[in-house]
Amino acid sequence: MKIELNGRRALVSGSSQGIGLAIATELARAGAAVVVNGRGEDKTSAAADQVRKEVPDADVTAIAADLASAEGADVLRDRVGELDILVNNLGIFGAKPVLEIDDDEWRRYFEVNVLSAVRLIRMYLPGMMERGFGRVMNIASDSAVVTPLEMVHYGMTKTALLAVTRGYAKAAAGTGVTVNSVMAGPTHTPGVEDFVHELVGDDLPWDEAQRQFMKEHRPYSLIQRLIEPPEIGNMVVYLSSDLASATTGGAVRVDGGYIDSILP
Repeated sequence: MKIELNGRRALVSGSSQGIGLAIATELARAGAAVVVNGRGEDKTSAAADQVRKEVPDADVTAIAADLASAEGADVLRDRVGELDILVNNLGIFGAKPVLEIDDDEWRRYFEVNVLSAVRLIRMYLPGMMERGFGRVMNIASDSAVVTPLEMVHYGMTKTALLAVTRGYAKAAAGTGVTVNSVMAGPTHTPGVEDFVHELVGDDLPWDEAQRQFMKEHRPYSLIQRLIEPPEIGNMVVYLSSDLASATTGGAVRVDGGYIDSILP
């Protein structure tokens, strides 16, 4: 199956590294014009260069803006214009005992992981509906339904994204626009490498540390390894295409079989 997104314009928030960068790369590989985003100019420009290295003929624009704020979203909208594909990937995570999470931390996680997505959907969904085509994807997590004890505040935000997705999908009913969540499982990124070493120690080689992390902290994974970011990108490319026109309001899993239920 060859998916072509030629003529489509996509934004991936928080795409200067990790899963977001992989998603941007796979969208560009499928022919979409891609906007990569991060907070810093240097890192965002480097991400755009990385996409061009992987996809030499890619149409890539780098826009540095803090999309966790209304001001940052306005900066991006002024430079980007309308979109066909919106991927809300921006997010933060970290381990902390739930009884030690204060009000400010709860608010910070909600504002970055949830309100950034809500703000961009509110900004771009009406235009998509008017034109009769659009794809919105919120990058959620297995943590949305399997709440991790070490980061309840993160899991809460991903659960909220499932509700946000369903609500906006209903708002776009019958317009040709689809809105879905992509539930990523434990994924191999630099940030997750740091997280793994934080939990199992810094003295182990990476392969051994990963195996110990999966065994002790993510034992229900059926693939028994971390997911590679392009595997998430491939699902996003499919959901961005005309082939996925009947898939909306859903929580589509790319979790390595981690969630131990048939339904999300």
